[in-house]
Amino acid sequence: MSSNPSTSSTSGCSGGGGSSSGGGGGPCGACKFLRRKCVAGCIFAPYFDSDQGAAHFAAVHKVFGASNVSKLLFHLPVQRRRDAVITICYEAQARLRDPVLGCVSHIFALQQQVCFIISLTQNYIFICYL
Repeated sequence: MSSNPSTSSTSGCSGGGGSSSGGGGGPCGACKFLRRKCVAGCIFAPYFDSDQGAAHFAAVHKVFGASNVSKLLFHLPVQRRRDAVITICYEAQARLRDPVLGCVSHIFALQQQVCFIISLTQNYIFICYL
């Protein structure tokens, strides 16, 4: 999922860390949503910026829970956390749109598009050889 982090559904989930690291610029998006003080070692601060991060974290918290996500991130190596946060945000937003299938419905739609394009391509190749 991290191959396209600039999509609108994950733009606040991959924040740059910057001033929302708990010390200077106010709380990160997660702490803002949870209405708590953002401490210097906040596990969410590098990944949920203070601008859009609260809205994205709301979906994550509603689907997975803040405690579960913090435990998951804590057990991951630091270099893999950003990809995990992007994936968690994507899945949370997909679960809110489709509670049963989540992101699987999007995968099915993409598979159908691929099959359609393959059939068009095969038909075009067949016509070209006639």
